Amino acid sequence: MSPPTHHFDFVVIGSGIAGLSFALKIAPRFRVAIVTKRWAAESNTNYAQGGIAAVTGGDDSVELHVKDTLAAGAGLCRETVVRQILTEGPSRVAELIELGMRFTEEEGESPDGERHFDLGREGGHSRRRILHAKDATGREIERALLAGVAAQPNIRVFEEHFAIDFITTRKLGHSGENRCVGVYVLDKAAGRVETFACRSVLLATGGCGKVYLYTTNPDVATGDGVAMAYRAGARVANMEFVQFHPTCLYHPKAKSFLVTEAVRGEGGVLRTVDGVEFMDRHHPLKSLAPRDVVARAIDSEMKRTGAAHVLLDITHKPARFIIDRFPNIYQTCLKFGMDITKEPIPVVPAAHYQCGGVVATVDGETAIAGLLAVGEVSCTGLHGANRLASNSLLEGLVCAHRAAEKMLAAPPDFSELQMPDWQLGKAQNADELVVVSHNWDEIRRTMWDYVGIVRTTKRLERAQKRIALLQEEIQQYYWDFVVASDLLELRNIATVAELIVASALQRAESRGLHYNLDFQKADPAWAQRDTILSRAR
Repeated sequence: MSPPTHHFDFVVIGSGIAGLSFALKIAPRFRVAIVTKRWAAESNTNYAQGGIAAVTGGDDSVELHVKDTLAAGAGLCRETVVRQILTEGPSRVAELIELGMRFTEEEGESPDGERHFDLGREGGHSRRRILHAKDATGREIERALLAGVAAQPNIRVFEEHFAIDFITTRKLGHSGENRCVGVYVLDKAAGRVETFACRSVLLATGGCGKVYLYTTNPDVATGDGVAMAYRAGARVANMEFVQFHPTCLYHPKAKSFLVTEAVRGEGGVLRTVDGVEFMDRHHPLKSLAPRDVVARAIDSEMKRTGAAHVLLDITHKPARFIIDRFPNIYQTCLKFGMDITKEPIPVVPAAHYQCGGVVATVDGETAIAGLLAVGEVSCTGLHGANRLASNSLLEGLVCAHRAAEKMLAAPPDFSELQMPDWQLGKAQNADELVVVSHNWDEIRRTMWDYVGIVRTTKRLERAQKRIALLQEEIQQYYWDFVVASDLLELRNIATVAELIVASALQRAESRGLHYNLDFQKADPAWAQRDTILSRAR
């Protein structure tokens, strides 16, 4: 019996802030499928600690937020995009609050009777403007959005469903404009590939942190969306700009637990293992410098001293303040035998955020008609060469709203096309899963060793050769065996690794998150110039 074909108006791939927000906006008029490869709450959004950057304070302004974003972006932001997103941000945050999002508020009675949020400050921000829910903002965002989804009868959530490849008119042999008309999806429980046909697909799969050996991202962050879009013919930009979060908990059992930048925003100081403050040697803002500067400084100190980590010290703050402001971090560290009110936190940098991605407008439109991309998977021009802290959740919120408004105003036509079932060919069940595991580890270690915080052209070329050889092996394995989620993820991280390395080799300068020892200064000729990759056809 043939696997089922599902018919929806829109298919949303991913269940973070971008995908859920879009689904909620269009569901009153359209039938929506949300496809997520684990459970609905498992997304990068769910693990976001810091918060959402938006202008709500009386001493703040959109102009200041724009200025900070452009400074962090190191000459590569699109100012018109920055202004659009940051100007619309407060209204979208207000809608999120109306939906039931509970941001932390200031303690005590307000003299004017109004609600006043407890605004945090993070690296690169000139004002306190980070709305947060203690230190587990993402978890609260997911709760509020998923509650809204559960109450919407026009939305159906497909958990444990892995999107494999887009179905486009070009793949179906049609001439003319290349349009996305559906997606092939692996139902993991049933072990079969199903067809989803639709008017349009919204890609909201998040980033690719798992392409690196050490990352703050959850296991689902394997760059699936970027790899799928690239295979379908979309343009991909600026993949060389991978942001390494400076402070990831260093502990063998912590599995890359993120320590939010808000700890430094509240006075946390970076020190060497000997207790010496060092950021004053690297930037005037010291421990509150932009992330790219802090990550490189920590990397430099670790290499200079041979230490396996540095220390993040907030012990000079009152214990009650630390426990109340950072309950998640406090409890997690306590579980590993560390009391952060009395001792500094051992931290190291880890891959955190993908600043490049599928080229998209602020309305989510890509080079492929019918394919929208929103959030971390996209490259709109907001982040430039280095994302300003807590601008990412804001981008997902604003661009999802704009994409939904565009679809509601002019919904794509839905034409019934003959959708062929997924072709298994002569595939057999894999009996050598050790090959998948080995290749997975080799790609991630190669990326960490050769395409990390500091790069050289020679290292990049070595990485390119190794990844090309691995891709040949993976491709053969892919066609010889029945698809499974591990194999699909391996295929995707190999593609993303290829794109990151190719982009890094194109950019013969150092700018923002891309630091090449062979070109240690920014080249003015590369300002406002993106590295664009697209699959030859």
